[in-house]
Amino acid sequence: MYADTIIAGTHVFTAAPSCTHARPAAICIADGRIQAVVEPDAFASYVGPDTRVVDYGDAFICPGLHDAHVHAFHSALYASPLAESFLGESEADCVARLEPLARRRPEGWLLAQGWREYRWKVPTLPSKHSLDEAYPDRPVALYSGDAHTLWLNSYALRELGVTNESVAPEGGSYDKDETGELTGIVREAAAMELMPRIVASFSLDEIARAYEGFLARLAACGITSISDMSLMAQPGLDFVRDDVYARLERDSRLTARIHMFPTLLDDMSRFERMRDAYPGPLVNVSGFKQFFDGVSSQHTAYLRAPYTNARFEGDRGQTTVPFAAMRDMVMKAARMGYPVRIHTIGDEAIHEALDIFEEARETYGAPRFGRNALEHLENFQPDDIARLAELDVVASVQPPHITLDPGGPERDLGAERCRYMWPFATLLESGATLALGTDSPVVDIDARKVLYTAVTRQDATTHAPRGGWLPSERIGMAEALRAYTAGSAQAAADASIGTLEAGKWADIAVFDTDLLSEETAQHPERILSMRTLATYLAGTPVYTAE
Repeated sequence: MYADTIIAGTHVFTAAPSCTHARPAAICIADGRIQAVVEPDAFASYVGPDTRVVDYGDAFICPGLHDAHVHAFHSALYASPLAESFLGESEADCVARLEPLARRRPEGWLLAQGWREYRWKVPTLPSKHSLDEAYPDRPVALYSGDAHTLWLNSYALRELGVTNESVAPEGGSYDKDETGELTGIVREAAAMELMPRIVASFSLDEIARAYEGFLARLAACGITSISDMSLMAQPGLDFVRDDVYARLERDSRLTARIHMFPTLLDDMSRFERMRDAYPGPLVNVSGFKQFFDGVSSQHTAYLRAPYTNARFEGDRGQTTVPFAAMRDMVMKAARMGYPVRIHTIGDEAIHEALDIFEEARETYGAPRFGRNALEHLENFQPDDIARLAELDVVASVQPPHITLDPGGPERDLGAERCRYMWPFATLLESGATLALGTDSPVVDIDARKVLYTAVTRQDATTHAPRGGWLPSERIGMAEALRAYTAGSAQAAADASIGTLEAGKWADIAVFDTDLLSEETAQHPERILSMRTLATYLAGTPVYTAE
């Protein structure tokens, strides 16, 4: 059978388990799948009268990248004209940065995301008062950069029905000042519960256009697949918008593979309906997502011992779902053979989640499809690192998280616990599977920053700290690429992608920089200036550099 397209180059990295280097090769593609990967002088037998041959010379060719942890709704929304995204240098600066959005959308909600008070020059929480002064007559909501906290003005609080007497849902809070007055800061489950009402004013057409913009950005980064992860544990609040994907696929506007992970609940009927409705190959439901704790910077990640800078006696965070409830849900999913991915940041959350996975495996065996995974995995109890490989649990990690809060780990956890934070190299040495992603919009979707920080343990913007944060946990570029392709495919339960091998979908990224060259290893900053030349989904170009 002749190939439809042949993609050739001198630096092809297949990401197969035995592949450690790029080599000259030609990728022969028919009906969207790879027929063969052959030596450059051996593809003549695949060339027919209509075969298109594209020779990329010394460009770098690899499997399409797969972001293993994305919140697509918010990533699309905050990168669209419907909202804004910024860090800000202070509370006042954040308020000022809302002005372009206010001009663009003169009525209705003002919505933005990205503030991190611990990165401000004066690291104190903001309040409703600054927003009230600038916008007394319309609702304003600013979602934090870690997607765990809302900052609201008084108009928004009234619009949402939150008063001084309101009782927050379990696992959340409405912050109050010393007089008992709402400050405008709403945390965790309480914030997550309010978000659907805030974004309800956007139409399906507006949201679909926002998704198209996000998909275009993915393609421009060489990303051909994402795992769209539930954002919130409460029923109906996961923001996994299958209706948007269905519309885009119907209109032939879907330019990436979508692996959906709705919230694991006692009632699994939505998941099972979606499994039937979206069998792939572009849109499918690959497993469940649940949440066991929060984030270290807000002392909501669940630790065995209290935080080093504890705010009160026994300050060690807490589970967002009681252990017994999490166990029951995971065991129910395991009985059906369904994989589960659990948000675990603190060391005790990781430990208890592994205990549950261990019991599920002993009782019901491995999932029927895919693999269980833990998400984020910031700080470990040392003996737990090896357990991921032992239990066949994927470590789904986001390298840019390492440098999000300079000095934060030392401040919150102390030097001894920092030795076991984001231990990528140790996890690989133990035999664990890594899957790389961004947690977008918490971290920008830019693949270059993911790869740079994975191999340097440095921030992509500041290049700090010099020599890398915990440099012994740096991983090599081949390992990072494999985690960003094959590893993510394993986390998404998709054996049809992740490597450039016969029978796999021809999802391919082409970059202008040889990521595996000695020059790139010696000068990793070259990664950050890398350009995507082309991105192919099932052998069809979805992005071509101008």
